Amino acid sequence: MALIVSHYHADHVYGLQEFKRIGAKIYAQGEGRSYLSSETSKQRLIASRVDFAPWVNADTRLIAADVWIDQKIKLTIGGIDFFISRVGPAHVPEDLMVYVPSEKVLFAGDLVFRGRIPFVGNADSKGWLIALDEIEKLNPSIVIPGHGNYSVKPAEDIAFTRDYLKYLRESMSKAAINMDPFEDAYKQADWSEYDGMPLFRAANRMNAYNVYLSIQAE
Repeated sequence: MALIVSHYHADHVYGLQEFKRIGAKIYAQGEGRSYLSSETSKQRLIASRVDFAPWVNADTRLIAADVWIDQKIKLTIGGIDFFISRVGPAHVPEDLMVYVPSEKVLFAGDLVFRGRIPFVGNADSKGWLIALDEIEKLNPSIVIPGHGNYSVKPAEDIAFTRDYLKYLRESMSKAAINMDPFEDAYKQADWSEYDGMPLFRAANRMNAYNVYLSIQAE
């Protein structure tokens, strides 16, 4: 049994110990080791055991991969080829995507969002836009995102994710470069296209602020 970790965000890896228990071989991109050894990952797990109890509890552990991937590899399971490759740094430094050419199906992790505001976090938004171009070149018929239903119109969902990231960068760039206050830039931006979408209130302000900071660091 093979289990491929798209990236080491808590909501994607807190169940790994259960798959390990039944004998799965875990594959992940090598940059995931940095997350596992970070103080952030340890503190987040401690907090999650409180905030998300009983689903996250004392039995929840951070699990390292059995195979750390640093270049494109092919797994053949049941006669089906799965091509695993790094794409990024983008959403996170260790993004992986899995393409099944015989079915034209792409497992995109959190690189493509549909029907909801993307979670940007500490993403490399510039690298993420490049990653979306790579995904688009594959021309998949179906994209399986990290959250929500599968996409049967990948071009639309890729475009939605790209347009959102581009707008974040466009609306934050001038203020970030000129060291103008974030609050002013956020208030001046027109969010009408995204206001009302799921997770707008929870994520949009944080997304904009993180892009504002990341542009200053570029």
